Amino acid sequence: MCRSIKTLRGNEPTAEEVRAAALQFVRKVSGYRAPSKANEAVFTAAVDEIEAAAERLLAGLVEGPGRAGGKLRNPGPAPISQDKAPR
Repeated sequence: MCRSIKTLRGNEPTAEEVRAAALQFVRKVSGYRAPSKANEAVFTAAVDEIEAAAERLLAGLVEGPGRAGGKLRNPGPAPISQDKAPR
């Protein structure tokens, strides 16, 4: 995972943060920090598409019962099943 891309879920990200994450993703996938003039249009279109997809994703996510405050809950150790319990 690209370490420069921060988690946006649960933080009510700004439009600028979503755009920056999309740009970082396209940079990582393409291998270019800045595209050449020949690739500028396709690079920008990819950033636009990733930004739109990220906004749809963030808008559609719901917090499930296993989430607390945007972080995974620590459920503690798994219970021992009866067939594996020491005798």
